[in-house]
Amino acid sequence: MNSIHHTQGHKKILIIDNDVGRSHQMATVLSFIGEHFIQCPPNTIEECLKESEYILTIILSGDVSSETIKLVENNPKIPFLLHDVVDANILDGYFNVIASLTMPLNYAQLTELIHHCHQYHNKLPRTGPKLNSSALFRSLVGTSKLMNDVRFLIEQVARNPASVLVLGESGTGKEVVARNIHDLSERANGAFVPVNCGAIPAELLESELFGHEKGAFTGAISTRKGRFELAEGGTLFLDEIGDMPQPMQVKLLRVLQERTFERVGGSKSLRADVRIIAATHQNLEDMIKTGDFREDLFYRLNVFPIETPALRERKEDIPLLLKELLARFEQEQKRTVRFTDKAIESLMEHSWGGNVRELSNLIERMLIMYGDQIVDVAELPQKYQHIDAEVYTPEYPEELREREAINELFAGFDYEDDNDDDITDKDGIDGLNQSESQTLVAENHNAISNESVLPNEGVNLKEYLAELEVSLISQSLVKHQYVVARAAETLGMRRTTLVEKMRKYNLHKPG
Repeated sequence: MNSIHHTQGHKKILIIDNDVGRSHQMATVLSFIGEHFIQCPPNTIEECLKESEYILTIILSGDVSSETIKLVENNPKIPFLLHDVVDANILDGYFNVIASLTMPLNYAQLTELIHHCHQYHNKLPRTGPKLNSSALFRSLVGTSKLMNDVRFLIEQVARNPASVLVLGESGTGKEVVARNIHDLSERANGAFVPVNCGAIPAELLESELFGHEKGAFTGAISTRKGRFELAEGGTLFLDEIGDMPQPMQVKLLRVLQERTFERVGGSKSLRADVRIIAATHQNLEDMIKTGDFREDLFYRLNVFPIETPALRERKEDIPLLLKELLARFEQEQKRTVRFTDKAIESLMEHSWGGNVRELSNLIERMLIMYGDQIVDVAELPQKYQHIDAEVYTPEYPEELREREAINELFAGFDYEDDNDDDITDKDGIDGLNQSESQTLVAENHNAISNESVLPNEGVNLKEYLAELEVSLISQSLVKHQYVVARAAETLGMRRTTLVEKMRKYNLHKPG
């Protein structure tokens, strides 16, 4: 018959051994160190395994047989300690075999090995509520050890009513931690009510927390519930608790001790069935020394501290954070950006003084500037460029640039007569056909090759200058065999300007 020691409601150790003396010795040591256990003969193992769901560790005392290996294989969630394993290679690959025990039993050795078994059990996937994608807020994304530790602490304390103090720099997601604790707790169906103690004026904070009766002060035209009442049956999150004034610290301490409070201007005691989670970026222990924070309130709040790590301490999580934040923005704004590997590498070198909030702001800025594009190092703001940025300047073929310039000029050209006596008038030089232009070029070529004297009857200066311009452009084009870039360089103008004038004067390459 099975021997049970302190089993009800506790996780237990199952001793499997057909050697009665050895089994009794094991039971004596386990009882001495305060462990709960069940003694089970080898022929009743299945029955023993079904008997309790709280078995933490099985200590198997006996030879490593095929039955032993089968038992280890079929129970991967249970850590094993095996007695005197001669050929350890047989059990290679079985991660749930923690170690081998030697007789006589050593108290220190056994205590340490049982601790290892507890750690193995702690790292198993949870069968209860998990931090899924809906509950897992952005700041908790990450696979770093620091974030795994935070998630583990949240799961441990969520179903416990203890007060929690969340510590960490601004932007590390302290409210996110609080919301996850609430969502995984038995109060998940109740309200989660956040209060920023630093954002509410000191004279209004009491009314904000505890509510007020009608006429309690000037402007109190009706009775109003405070945050404690709104959070009844749920969780009250006191953010930036370090900014709470001293008088309010005293009143909060009383509520935590007595679980009752009164509205401002009222005398009726109201019950406070509320879980308190507080948070701060300040060092409260230093504030205690300076007299800015009450020591007794600190110990009331600091039952279970959780420290949120700064982003610079878990830079390996930045790629995952980018992915999660981009998914959120894409859902909200229906657009996204993508970061090259080099851009991500550069971001991982940044110090992130504003933590995850700063990263979120950067992504939003990139969305505004480069929505639905790819962002490389060169597109990042200067302060985030921690590796060399390769600037790519596209080069278009000269022929393509000229063609685009001509198309653009023709698209915007106005052929209507604006009655201005300018050379762009419809009836001016623009109206010349190609043969007329060629004749004009020849005449002006002869004219400017001889010394010109102003005629007595005068000249039309605009027409004269236009003729001169046509002549010089034509000469340059002929000289360079109508290669526009070279002709423009000779004339000291841009290619696009020359193209415009060629169109304006109807100048084309012969043939």
